[in-house]
Amino acid sequence: MAIVTLKKVTLCGLIADKSAVLDELQSLGGAHLISLRGALKILDNVPAQHINEALIALKYLQQCGKHRHQVRQPEGFDFKAVVQDVLAVKNKLIALQEQIEFLQERIKGVALWGDFYLPEVEQLSGYKLWFYIVPKRLMSKVRASDLVWEQVNQTNTEAYITVIAKEEPAAKAMPVIRTHTGKVSWLQLIKQLENIELALEDAHAKREYLTRWMSLIMLNLAEYENQSDLKAAHLLTRDEPDVFVLQSWVAVADLTRLEQFAAELQLAYLQENPDGDELPPTLLNNSNTFAGGEEIVKFYQMPNYYGWDPSIVVFFSFALFFAMILSDAGYAAVFMIFLILKWQHMGASIKGIRFRQLLLITLSASLLWGVMVGSYFGVSPEAGTLAAKLKLFDMNDFDSMMKISIFIGVIHIAFANLVQAYQHRQKTTRFASLGWALFVLAGFMLWQARDSQQADLEQSAYGLLGLAVMCLILFSSDRPIRGLLDVVLYLFDGIKSLTGITKIFGDVLSYMRLFALGLASASLALTFNDLATQVYHAMPGMGLLFSILILLIGHTLNIMLGIMSGVVHGLRLNFIEFYNWSVSDEGYPFNAFSKKEGY
Repeated sequence: MAIVTLKKVTLCGLIADKSAVLDELQSLGGAHLISLRGALKILDNVPAQHINEALIALKYLQQCGKHRHQVRQPEGFDFKAVVQDVLAVKNKLIALQEQIEFLQERIKGVALWGDFYLPEVEQLSGYKLWFYIVPKRLMSKVRASDLVWEQVNQTNTEAYITVIAKEEPAAKAMPVIRTHTGKVSWLQLIKQLENIELALEDAHAKREYLTRWMSLIMLNLAEYENQSDLKAAHLLTRDEPDVFVLQSWVAVADLTRLEQFAAELQLAYLQENPDGDELPPTLLNNSNTFAGGEEIVKFYQMPNYYGWDPSIVVFFSFALFFAMILSDAGYAAVFMIFLILKWQHMGASIKGIRFRQLLLITLSASLLWGVMVGSYFGVSPEAGTLAAKLKLFDMNDFDSMMKISIFIGVIHIAFANLVQAYQHRQKTTRFASLGWALFVLAGFMLWQARDSQQADLEQSAYGLLGLAVMCLILFSSDRPIRGLLDVVLYLFDGIKSLTGITKIFGDVLSYMRLFALGLASASLALTFNDLATQVYHAMPGMGLLFSILILLIGHTLNIMLGIMSGVVHGLRLNFIEFYNWSVSDEGYPFNAFSKKEGY
């Protein structure tokens, strides 16, 4: 649970050795290259950005309904050309489908006018045709007009009117605005549609034909990616007539290897610490046991290099939040069965291993919490049973469950501020973060003291609140003090910081969703059980079948809602409420310049 310390390493060598040095550096791995040419634009002749296109092309071929026999021999296989062919077919199919949809709409709109073509202006001595779709209830206005018109078709509610005139009739002359039929006749549209449908079939056939290259694409994907990265690396160095300079961020643990690398290739080597103004990339270091939190953190927001790694906190807090929102041991057991079935398959990749560990802890917490609240598919255990003895909380005890939810929020927010105080340990503003932590703790103590009428606890809570307010007023500003005016402004900044009380109050109350969503899940499960029971007793015989269907559909729906609520709100409480008080600046990920293994 840490952000890896990085050093900036500068290598300098002969320009003639540049290609060999970059190739060897890629084999060595572990360096995040720094551009010495400023912000680089994506160039067409640099295929580094094309690896995503290759992955898109491969996935597109895999999604094809029919696959051809796979070609295994690499002779005659051009990776880039095949990828471009696949993407061209993909774009062509999309374009053709859009044309078909457009023509179908046009044909539908023109069909009721009949098969006709618009004559040239000279053929009608300067007269033109104007088309109107008029509701039959408004036809009296058309008949009363002085226009030359003809009804060419009709439906139950509308009449299709063609007016002949040199200029478009005035807006008031007709009861509706005119319709644009276009110059292409209905028969021509039909022919165009047939031709495009044939082209669509040919494109589908070509896509099916290209599926024969899927195996070779997968086999060559890693090599192509390596070559792409290598070519992109050539654009990041600063080149002079005789020498080149390469800079990179390197983890402290890899410095020895890189120093040996520089000595072997006779490169000039310079090692520096970050100067504080530049922002190094963020490299997180977590064991696979708790690295599932790291994957969640990367998905939402990479912490700043100078910040801290919240992965393990997110790991356990997400598990707890999901468990409280699900609030059913039966549902957790169902998920656990699926996890066991997929356990070996998920172990095929590093991310899979990390994710399954997160699922294991999350579902274990859900199972434990479900037992503690005594909910098994919405059924409460009977008195005297082991399950009843293990039931410690009652979801219907609103006061107690609300206090538990708020207490979790208080601890979460207070911990966030304590971490922030530690991060600012070199600054006086650390006491402001400490003040916020004391504030939420004191507020909870005051609530409990008034609720239980404990005078001593209430006095202690007021004392902590006073200390917290003093910390906020005196240490919320980092304004330098050079005179009396600076003192006044400094205190004004502190007083202004007290406006954050409403914010932190709202953030703590946000944790009530843990109880609310858990209660909703339990209530829905109980409702479906009661409904199934009522149907069973009301309809002897067939009632059994209907009750089983109600239970299956109802609990499946409730499980899906539980998953969505648990994931969305479990992440929300971490990434909005918790991050708001502990993780402020965003960083960017460490991308090692290294050779990828084969897929």
